[in-house]
Amino acid sequence: MASTVPPLRLRALNRAPIRGDRSYVLYWMIGQRRIAWNFALDRAVERARALRRPLVILEALRCDYPWASLRHHRFALDGMRDHRKACAGLPVFHYPYVEPSPGAGRGLLEALAHGAAAVVTDDMPFFFFPRMLEAAARKLDVRLEAVDSHGLLPLRQPDRDFITAYSFRIHLHKHLLLHLGEMPRPTPMEEGSLPSAVGLGAEDGPLREILRRWRPASDDLLSAGAGLEEVAVSRAVAPVPFSGGPAAARRRLRHFLEQKLSRYDAERNDPDADVGSRLSPYLHWGHLSAHEIFQRLAEQEDWTPNRVDESVPKGRREGWWGMSPPSEAFLDELVTWREIGFNAWVRHGEAVEHYDSLPAWARETLADHEDDPRAHCYDLRAFDDAETHDPLWNAAQRELRTEGTIHNYLRMLWGKKILEWSVTPRDALEIMLELNNRYAVDGRDPNSTSGITWVLGRYDRGWPERDIYGKVRSMSSRSTRRKVSVARYLERFGESSS
Repeated sequence: MASTVPPLRLRALNRAPIRGDRSYVLYWMIGQRRIAWNFALDRAVERARALRRPLVILEALRCDYPWASLRHHRFALDGMRDHRKACAGLPVFHYPYVEPSPGAGRGLLEALAHGAAAVVTDDMPFFFFPRMLEAAARKLDVRLEAVDSHGLLPLRQPDRDFITAYSFRIHLHKHLLLHLGEMPRPTPMEEGSLPSAVGLGAEDGPLREILRRWRPASDDLLSAGAGLEEVAVSRAVAPVPFSGGPAAARRRLRHFLEQKLSRYDAERNDPDADVGSRLSPYLHWGHLSAHEIFQRLAEQEDWTPNRVDESVPKGRREGWWGMSPPSEAFLDELVTWREIGFNAWVRHGEAVEHYDSLPAWARETLADHEDDPRAHCYDLRAFDDAETHDPLWNAAQRELRTEGTIHNYLRMLWGKKILEWSVTPRDALEIMLELNNRYAVDGRDPNSTSGITWVLGRYDRGWPERDIYGKVRSMSSRSTRRKVSVARYLERFGESSS
């Protein structure tokens, strides 16, 4: 079958055949939770058209994934709500399933695959997903394909590690331009005809018994959360005060491009200016595609690939794209700093979260200073409750707990002080991962892991030696207050606000 999906983004996870005599094609949506700008959905649509079978989209939500909570569940449900609404007028069967108790969804994928001519899913190299995909590949008797739709550079294009952002940027400047011409479809289910999915769930349809055993999520659950109290998920972390889902993601993207981008390069480190995109939660949950963000930015810049300046020295942060300084600064975050984290996970898996995976120079210098006296030392509970001596650090932790995010510049300070105030650097890594994964809507993500391990020296270089930090870069609240404005930030998240 001819495909518009780039071969580098496509993997067959098993050797089972395509079974053209079965009832439908199944897209098992597990990470790229969107119905636009999604290479995996493109592949599923192509399969459905070629096999002349209707398309079923299974969007399931377990209740026992690590750090599962009302916060993460509600954000995911917002996306499922948007998808149900969008699919209502399309020739597709959207099947949102929310597991009510641990193990209740066991067997659902196999049951659906039994009626599928082919199964397509998202290629997810992080969190619990690799183990889940491996298990599914062993069980299914039909072809299971995984498709990468994470970033502008295919996950498996690089053949090596990168120890600095600079070295990864050199690689991007050499190879990325070729892949910028490979874009997923904005509306794949509206471009051409798809076999009708009408009747799949009817009394005599192939999904009838499956729908009875594993009941789809109700409109009330997806829209208002009614019934969420019956789902066995932790109540310890409350939902964030903003909506998830593709609709909210696009509103936020539009607001950023129209109202904030022009100041991004000059003011993105200033918490009071608040010009960050705040798109990371939507990228993490797959509600928004890096390709769509790039396309909207390119349209605003009236950019075409021939504006790339190949004369700019490879690895420079500015100038290569041929865009305005604010847009180039934003692209460095969206592409370089986001995608370098995926590179590490593809090559090393969950080992990238282990202390021993840090650069040797960083582990050596931190070990040399592990016994240095610490003026302040806190355990996980004190950090969690924002009970340190530092009002600015406490404010950043309160933002994380209430908003599910931290301003990007203060996120670096947040991590550096955890390193300084923990008994050992290993403890610091565990504490950062726990707090970030528990509270951050974009936690449990390669981008989070690379940011946290950057605190401990990954993707960085040695600096003048200091107590506790050794040659790892240090930060202080005093210097932060000198460099950026935090008065309004402290009013919002300081002790008096809690």
